[in-house]
Amino acid sequence: MKKAAILYICTDAYVAFWEDFFRSFEENFLPATHKEYFVFTDASCIYGENDQERVHRISQENLGWPGNTLFRFRMFRRIENELTKFDYIFFMNANIICAQTVTEQEFLPSEEQLLVVRHPGYYADLPYVYAYERRKASLAYIPYWKGKVYVCGGVNGGKADAFLKLVKELDERIDKDYQNGIIAAWHDESHINRYILERDDYRLLSPAYCYPEGWDLPFEKKLVVLDKEKKIQLDQRKVFRQREKPAMATRVRKKATMIFWSVVYRFKG
Repeated sequence: MKKAAILYICTDAYVAFWEDFFRSFEENFLPATHKEYFVFTDASCIYGENDQERVHRISQENLGWPGNTLFRFRMFRRIENELTKFDYIFFMNANIICAQTVTEQEFLPSEEQLLVVRHPGYYADLPYVYAYERRKASLAYIPYWKGKVYVCGGVNGGKADAFLKLVKELDERIDKDYQNGIIAAWHDESHINRYILERDDYRLLSPAYCYPEGWDLPFEKKLVVLDKEKKIQLDQRKVFRQREKPAMATRVRKKATMIFWSVVYRFKG
């Protein structure tokens, strides 16, 4: 039987999502695979850890925003020796549930090394619209005339050796950016997109495997991203709204950039 490690981060209020995540993945995710869960949390205890040998609670300081997402690869490197014992490693966002059966055949990389998922917000767009990091100073930089696909940061993984190489490389790139005073536009997601631009050995899944709750998309709802506002207190909701809605000036600038590159693409065509 193949073995898969599932990496999960739930500090502060995000621990509220863990039980639903665990129950749904135990019931529906990779039913013929031995799964173990590595839960990075500041909680003193989590659901299942006392009666499930496959649930490993790893003490993790709450790094706040954006530290919890930006430095996730650094967290994973803390248990690198343990992760080498697995055939596959996958990371999942805290507010995901496995809504229906996800089989080994449809999900696991076979000839490929890595696994990524199309971002549900960009699956129908052209590359110049993608939310890549556009600043040349960042190691996540992708120019407007490059790019093939935009993938989400909330679901990814692959064969253990390949994923651990990704973890090491992106931890080092993020650290170099940070030392130079740079945080990529969408943090780890920006760096993942740059990394796969350099490769062709990944399995690309549809937004069915990162389907936002409440959206109407032409895909099955396999892995559903729950609306975090439904479980998190009012004061924290304000933080999410502030960081997810760009300032007016930024929106205007992005709109102007998209118009410019749409003209360029049409001219080149």
